[in-house]
Amino acid sequence: MIIARTIAEVRKCVAAWKKEGQVVGLVPTMGYLHAGHASLVDRAAAECGKVVVSDFVNPTQFGEGEDLQSYPRDFAHDCALLEAHGCDLVFYPEVSEMYAEDAATYVEILSEMPKQLCGKTRPIHFRGVCTVVSKLFNIVQPDRAYFGQKDAQQLAIIRRMVRDLSYGIEIIACPIVREEDGLAMSSRNTYLNPAERQAALVLSEAVFLGERLTEAGETDAAALLAAMRAHIEEEPLAKIDYVSAVDGVTMMPVSKIEPGVLVAMAVYIGRTRLIDNFTVGGTADDC
Repeated sequence: MIIARTIAEVRKCVAAWKKEGQVVGLVPTMGYLHAGHASLVDRAAAECGKVVVSDFVNPTQFGEGEDLQSYPRDFAHDCALLEAHGCDLVFYPEVSEMYAEDAATYVEILSEMPKQLCGKTRPIHFRGVCTVVSKLFNIVQPDRAYFGQKDAQQLAIIRRMVRDLSYGIEIIACPIVREEDGLAMSSRNTYLNPAERQAALVLSEAVFLGERLTEAGETDAAALLAAMRAHIEEEPLAKIDYVSAVDGVTMMPVSKIEPGVLVAMAVYIGRTRLIDNFTVGGTADDC
């Protein structure tokens, strides 16, 4: 596995692969990798001749007071996982390699889409996401890019950016990977102490409750969300940021539960903000 620290190294490798006719897959990550990330790499390795994984904690998607400095990092662990799962090149740049000191150019969707869900309390987050993913697309020039459905709003926004900017890249959505007890895998789970880790199960329990209610025929979004919120509020360590039902493509609120609707939540467990979701009547690839 190649470890590339500069844009020039990545471009040189990818250009050689393209000359050979290889299909190149990209898995963008912020590192501290777990089985959820591994599932993306596995999918990319199964579908592409060469796999590039970016391992970069992107500062432009963190707001003031968020966990940029404390975000977990373990590059040696990341490399071991990536090599075991078929990654061909890991791109591990310094911030200065990705952003000039006087960088002033951003990629941003100027609609209501990034203002919903996580965007309500993280107003600059998706501008940073779009900017860094756009840069990675320009650097790697992949044929396909792989994203997890746990970050469903991010996935929808990246798809809109790809459409609007005419990127010739296929965006592949991969299902949420969960711990044995149901908790959605996240690098931020490491912040949780034992009591908080147990309390965090309230997110997946609310997801499973919502799925059962929709399967039983519940179509009123307000009733569904009220039931899910009530369950979360039974946990003393949980503080709801949002529990919402939105169109799975546009991210705009809906009043009726029907196939394609995304039911998503963000909940603080202690000081740690966790997210989870499910899509009604479909898989990650349908969103």
